[in-house]
Amino acid sequence: MRRTVITGLGVVSPIGWGKEAYWDALAVGKNGVGPINLFDTEGHTVKIAAEVRDFDIEQWMDKKEARRADRVVHFALPAADMAVKDSGIDVASLDPFKFGVYIGSGEGGITTTHANYDILREKGPSKVSPFFVPMMLSNMPAAYTAMRFGAKGPNMAVVTACSTATHCLGEAACTIARGDADVILAGGAEAAITPIAIAGFANMKALSARNDDPARASRPFDRDRDGFVMGEGAGILLLEELEHARARGAHIYAEVSGYGNTCDAYHITAPDPDGSSSIEAMRIAMRNAGWAPEQVDLYNAHGTSTELNDKGESWVISKVFGEHAEKMAVHSTKSMIGHCLGAAGAVETIAAIMAIERGIIHPSINYDNQDPECARIGIIANEAVTRKVDRVIINNAGFGGHNGVLAIGRIE
Repeated sequence: MRRTVITGLGVVSPIGWGKEAYWDALAVGKNGVGPINLFDTEGHTVKIAAEVRDFDIEQWMDKKEARRADRVVHFALPAADMAVKDSGIDVASLDPFKFGVYIGSGEGGITTTHANYDILREKGPSKVSPFFVPMMLSNMPAAYTAMRFGAKGPNMAVVTACSTATHCLGEAACTIARGDADVILAGGAEAAITPIAIAGFANMKALSARNDDPARASRPFDRDRDGFVMGEGAGILLLEELEHARARGAHIYAEVSGYGNTCDAYHITAPDPDGSSSIEAMRIAMRNAGWAPEQVDLYNAHGTSTELNDKGESWVISKVFGEHAEKMAVHSTKSMIGHCLGAAGAVETIAAIMAIERGIIHPSINYDNQDPECARIGIIANEAVTRKVDRVIINNAGFGGHNGVLAIGRIE
């Protein structure tokens, strides 16, 4: 059976862009949450987010092209460029029909949607941008990336809310395994820090309102958590068939060893209290990988910092891993970069891969008090640890009950 490996990493995040800057920030527990600068928060109950700051898109796109693309594309294209450059692959030498793109976004071009609704209301229909429709579509990060690199193979923009990028990566690996592509750029992008998105999430009581202390607002699994923090950015990985990568002498970071995909079929926002679908997704991923639970070194949690997610996920971990749940390292990348929604699974997979690469497990910051309602798990609290990592589980879940799990392993 054909095997899928990861040979390139590209990331745009609230704590840095490029794998080195991103990893250096994660390793020291850098906080990326602060006051919202993208819009006036007057009247909003939530005034904090994890923004990508000081990012000059004109380093990556010309001014005219950038004006015709939503901010979500502004994140996706640079991340894809970074992944290609990091991989060392010569895209001109590839069979274009064996070169694919699987990049999704949970919210798509919501910045464009918000702006053009204001224009419609204030100035009338004739002033709505003729580029509005293509700019707001969720498939545009995938489309722009395909056009940038001439990738004419399988192309998909999975949209499963906060499990979007995880599903894009898993489905891309399956596509390579069955021989429909040799190389796929896969991941997710999100740019949803907008007035309407912040208000909507805040009104459903999903967001932290710790406006006076943003550095400590995202606190997964901690007793005093009060909601997630909105993040933004993009994570794109270059996935490649193993022998294709070996033939060109590529540096192989890790293998996509397994993938699980299930649905709770329970509620539009709340996770199923019995956790059965999440448990099954993890077991499918490990079964595909051929791993026993006790072989997993690191669990990168969905870890949103919400009451229901963290409590439910901790108990799922305890059920799947048993006694190993307290020995296995557990952390949440969201503690530093907030919740990047449709991009979360990709930026978190990159963090997991760097743990394999560097032998360092980044901390979950702001973990101060064990929540008695959460199962006891081996959280790496507040400071990184040095430890060999060979096998990682990455878990994500999306509104609507979507569960996505990746098993990422070292390849010798």
